[in-house]
This record gives sequence, structure tokens and C-alpha cells, in this order.
Amino acid sequence: MKVSYDPETDSLTITLREERIKESDEIRPGIIVDFGYDGGIVRFEILQASKVVHNAREIQFAVGQ
Repeated sequence: MKVSYDPETDSLTITLREERIKESDEIRPGIIVDFGYDGGIVRFEILQASKVVHNAREIQFAVGQ
């Protein structure tokens, strides 16, 4: 999994896996989901991230047991 923030476009991208993208869908205003050829989610993109994500330049990661 990879998370990246682009301050120029103010977009936050969460990549779940490295796969070719078959199609993309804006599921809510400003939230784009990319789907692979198997129909599964490959990544999410949040547009205007600084308006919806507190401190888009910082991330906390937790793994449950």
C-alpha cells in the first residue's frame, strides 16, 4: 500500500496494489476510485485533499492484531 500527497494538485492518492486500471468512477464529489481488470479496487484519489483531510502531509499507520 502506498499513500502520496501532491501539493500542486492538492490530491491524496491511496494505492492498494499495483495493477493496470480498467476504469475509474467518481463515487462522490471529489472521490475517485480506480478499478482493475478483475473488478477490484486499485486506488482511491481524494481531490482538494486539504479541505477534507487534516494535515494531508502527515499519516499514521496502524496494523491490528
